[in-house]
Amino acid sequence: MIGYLNGNVKFLFDDSCILDVNGVGYKIFVDSQSRQALTVDTAAEFFIHTAVREDAITLFGMANRAAFELFEMLLTVSGVGAKSALAIVSKISAADFARAVTLQDIKTLTRLPGVGKKSAERILLELKDKVKPLAENFSSKEFQPAQIQSTVQDDAAEALEALGYTSAEISAAFKRAPKNSSTEQLIKFALKELNRFA
Repeated sequence: MIGYLNGNVKFLFDDSCILDVNGVGYKIFVDSQSRQALTVDTAAEFFIHTAVREDAITLFGMANRAAFELFEMLLTVSGVGAKSALAIVSKISAADFARAVTLQDIKTLTRLPGVGKKSAERILLELKDKVKPLAENFSSKEFQPAQIQSTVQDDAAEALEALGYTSAEISAAFKRAPKNSSTEQLIKFALKELNRFA
């Protein structure tokens, strides 16, 4: 099982790269922080998680060890797959995630991509004790609610989910919304769209 790779970046894609390791090109799906730091024809190294299924072997890589540990920790939560874990790691640091779980901050978790209320509750329950190593360098006084970049869509989605709409329904409605809408405008537009199919 591959656990680490070191080589030269040959090609870059939106969510992945091809890493040349002694003439062999490995396609690695990477978190957004690692992706932003990559440039073609430069050296890079990754901690690797190898996901094996009947029809595919997929590599997920992170340059940051804490992010990698969080990624693998998330995979132990029922219902969280590798792509979902990668999306979460791309949105929040390991330290902020540990703070959120330690403080039982469900609101922060539900702002993460693909995490609804039920998923957040499972994460809080299943990782409450496991996140301690990620947070052991922080005293209890230093624990503050995690900071996640809020977007208009995040705020609008939160309001719509409170009304009982699913993430899939909300996402579909947002795709048809006018660009540069405010939170209020986006909510009104989405409600109009969603009620059309009710």
